[in-house]
Amino acid sequence: MNQDHIRNFCIIAHIDHGKSTLADRLLELTGTVALRDMKAQLLDRMDLEREKGITIKLAPVRMEYKGYELNLIDTPGHVDFSYEVSRSLEACEGALLVVDASQGIQAQTLANVYLAMAAELTIIPVLNKIDLPAADVERVSAEVINLLGCKKEDILLISAKTGIGVDQVLEKVVELVPVPKPTTQPETRALIFDSYYDDYRGVILYVRVFDGEIKKAAQIKMIATGANGIALEVGALKPEMTAGQSLKSGEIGYIVTNLKSTREAKVGDTVTLLANPATEQLPGYKDVQPFVYAGFFPESNEFYNELKDAVEKLSLSDSALQFAPENSPVLGFGVRIGFLGLLHMDIVRERLEREYNLELVVTNPSTDYQVSMTNGDEIDIKSAADLPDVAQIKEIREPWVNGEIIVPKDYIGGVIQLISSKRGLQKNLSYVDLRAVISFEAPLANLLTDFYDQLKSITSGYGSFNYELADYRAEDLVKLDFYVAGECVGALSLMVHRSEAASLGRETVGKLKDVIPRHNFQVSLQAAIGGKFIAREDISAYRKDVTTGLYGGDVSRKKKVLAKQAKGKKRLKRFGKVDIPAEAFTVMLQRD
Repeated sequence: MNQDHIRNFCIIAHIDHGKSTLADRLLELTGTVALRDMKAQLLDRMDLEREKGITIKLAPVRMEYKGYELNLIDTPGHVDFSYEVSRSLEACEGALLVVDASQGIQAQTLANVYLAMAAELTIIPVLNKIDLPAADVERVSAEVINLLGCKKEDILLISAKTGIGVDQVLEKVVELVPVPKPTTQPETRALIFDSYYDDYRGVILYVRVFDGEIKKAAQIKMIATGANGIALEVGALKPEMTAGQSLKSGEIGYIVTNLKSTREAKVGDTVTLLANPATEQLPGYKDVQPFVYAGFFPESNEFYNELKDAVEKLSLSDSALQFAPENSPVLGFGVRIGFLGLLHMDIVRERLEREYNLELVVTNPSTDYQVSMTNGDEIDIKSAADLPDVAQIKEIREPWVNGEIIVPKDYIGGVIQLISSKRGLQKNLSYVDLRAVISFEAPLANLLTDFYDQLKSITSGYGSFNYELADYRAEDLVKLDFYVAGECVGALSLMVHRSEAASLGRETVGKLKDVIPRHNFQVSLQAAIGGKFIAREDISAYRKDVTTGLYGGDVSRKKKVLAKQAKGKKRLKRFGKVDIPAEAFTVMLQRD
């Protein structure tokens, strides 16, 4: 294909603003997919994506329209996958910004617009769902004009569901999206914007070729990881894999390799030819570090090997997933897994349960902490149980995030109160038409459990939230331990700020009291910092009335039987074992 006739573009939007539906209409209009093969959310391959109505894995597709080759990338909309989105934007020259005409601009829309501007893309604004009764075209158009500085006539009004105005979108893409820049380097370079593991074919790379050409059976090399492989097959996605002889400069396509894991070919890496390798890689590559950790345990220890195998298989296709074996005295053997965020964790948990038929116990999510020791050592801990002796610690640093919340003006007060209750600092308040954009900083650990749910309830569902990791800051952090019947349960331990420890301790033992069943002896639940107990609840014992058989007679008979019962309960308390149910390990996730 002549390079002047290639257009590379992607679709960016907030969750549920109609990205995947618009992609469906574009595929229909260009005749890429026959009508009999068409189904809703065609590019969302996973069942999970269809059920939740969100894009989890991006999907490229090549379309032919009036003699032009249009390469589209449908990107994820959630903050957890923003690095993948940024790499996809680097692979394109233009972006369709899709905004829901009934909801207006949301936090992730802003975040993605900033990413697109940083990548210097041509942005085409599209207002979707104009056929809905709740659509407010005038107001949302004003928001878009404010954000992009475009003219009102530049905004395309469409309904992706019914197909109204979608043909204009294709015309604008051909007209406005720039042609790929001509190659400047003699060596071949291609950007990997996604990679996944296929059980039958190995690692498959989605790439955008910037310089040179990659032919079938060529020896290839990844610059960042140093891995070598063979391009067993190259071609384009239409949307099924269609093999070709080569991928030329400016084109987007796939490469089937003989690599065994996506860790050898990560998102953002540069592919070059082994015969004449490029030394300078394409800009923007970074190693994605997980910053949310949770322990995954099988419901019964006999399934530990199945869990380990399942996590290993999943990690082959998800290079951001990091895991290590973990052992808990109560839950037995399990795996501690690192995630990019809470949605990422939710998806991995559901995939493990569905695809591998596992019953899982997931502990409360936590983040990682940097610990400076008095002897000068620096260590990174992933859970409170790993914290070394307090006497040897100089300082503990926790991750903070820069966040952005977009809400209607009426809810500003409640949102600012919510931010300060999470030890957050409000930094800036600006307005986009009738909406307020609140910028803030907050410790990540306080946003992990129920921040998003509280935000939704405070703002009647209108608030949207986006964040990125800022830095690690030294704080007065302590390890909060929980004791059940005098025994410390390591899997329940938490890292908290000293000012929040007492209230969190009281709240957690209160929740544990509801979850742990009663026994034949009294069970004490305690929260402690070091050797100091700061909260306590008691689960009273079952009481059998042992005096029912006594009728009349001297009171000393009654006392004797009760004393015998008390003695037995005392002995039970010493030897009895408390059964801790799986729900106890997720009490922090339970809403009040």
